[in-house]
Formats: sequence, C-alpha cells, structure tokens
Amino acid sequence: MKFFLDTADLDDLESIAAFGILDGVTTNPTLMAKAGVRGDDAVRARYRALCEIVDGDVSAEVISTDFAGMMREAQTLAALDPRIVVKIPMLADGVRALHALREQGIRTNCTLVFSAAQALLAAKAGASYVSPFIGRLDDVAEPGVGLIRLLVRMFGNYSFDCAILAASIRSPRHVVQCAQAGADVATCPRTVFEAMFQHPLTDAGLQKFLQNHAAGN
Repeated sequence: MKFFLDTADLDDLESIAAFGILDGVTTNPTLMAKAGVRGDDAVRARYRALCEIVDGDVSAEVISTDFAGMMREAQTLAALDPRIVVKIPMLADGVRALHALREQGIRTNCTLVFSAAQALLAAKAGASYVSPFIGRLDDVAEPGVGLIRLLVRMFGNYSFDCAILAASIRSPRHVVQCAQAGADVATCPRTVFEAMFQHPLTDAGLQKFLQNHAAGN
C-alpha cells in the first residue's frame, strides 16, 4: 500500500516526508484555505512547492463543475509539474472530462466517490485513481471499508488500470482495514500518521526498559 498525505501545509508535508514512508500528496480547496493559500497564483505556487518536497504524485483539484471549465483547469494544473494528477469531481461532466483528459495523456483522480457504480464509471472513463471517501460513508451509517473491498473485487474482474485511493481516513484502524481490503493507496492527515506510531504498551515497555537501565547504573 502507498501512503499519501492529505494536506496543503508545507510544514506538515516536510515532517511526514522525513520518515521516508511517503509516496504522494492529495489536497483540495478546503485544505488550501486551511493552510492560508488563496488566489489562483498562490494555489499554483503551492502545488509546485508540494511537488518539490515529495517524490510522487500530487493531486491538484479543479474548481469548475462544467466540462469546458474542468478541461481548461486540468490542462493548466497538469502543466505545472509532471507529478501533478488532476482531481476531477464525480459528476456527469466530470466523467466526460476523465475520458478526454486520458486521451490527452493527463492523469486524473476522480474524487467524491461514494458508490461502486460511480467508481466503475470513473475507471471505465480512464481515471488513474478513484477516491472513495470512507469516513464520510461511515458518518451516514454506510460501511466505508466495505466499499473498498467491493471495488478491489470489481476492478480485479476487469483489470482496470485504475488505483483505489482510500480517502477521508479518520484513524489508524481505517488504514489497517483498507490495507486488509486491498486498497492501493491510503491518504491520511498528519494526525493519523502520527497516531500510527503510538500504542500504550510501547510507551509502557519503553518506560520499563529505561527504568531498568537507570537502576543498573
């Protein structure tokens, strides 16, 4: 499984990238605003900066919801850096854009996927990634990880060249469940990455070792 960081914050990215476990970045307009990045020029500059830190794919999201607007934005974003993967929303015009961009050699990430039918359309249209939002599904009492399992089985039936990117991950348990289900990528906020290092028995064991060491000196 690949690990992506879900952020637009350069400090967060540098912190997690330093562990040597990071494969890419996802971001969106909400994360850009949270990081204080506003305005087209500033957003594009931030995408370039993200690409300089991580040696992997960086998902950059369009704002438009119509076909022509998505195509214009996607071409501009893709020109920023070869590592840019353009995030396209799961809409009828979005599926059309996924196909057209694939024909132009532009890689895409279909975002806001909440059903197997949506994911199937995106994969068929030529998306490079599909992003099921498992945490948001859990919020409405639908099994988010169950969707990951279903997509792994479906995509395997037809050998789609489309990676399953588990998004809206809320905890280390989500990460492990997605790995068990066969997701290709998990994209997580910094808090989830940091929580993955932790276990109370590790803390207790380390404290005991240090106490024994001190007592023996």
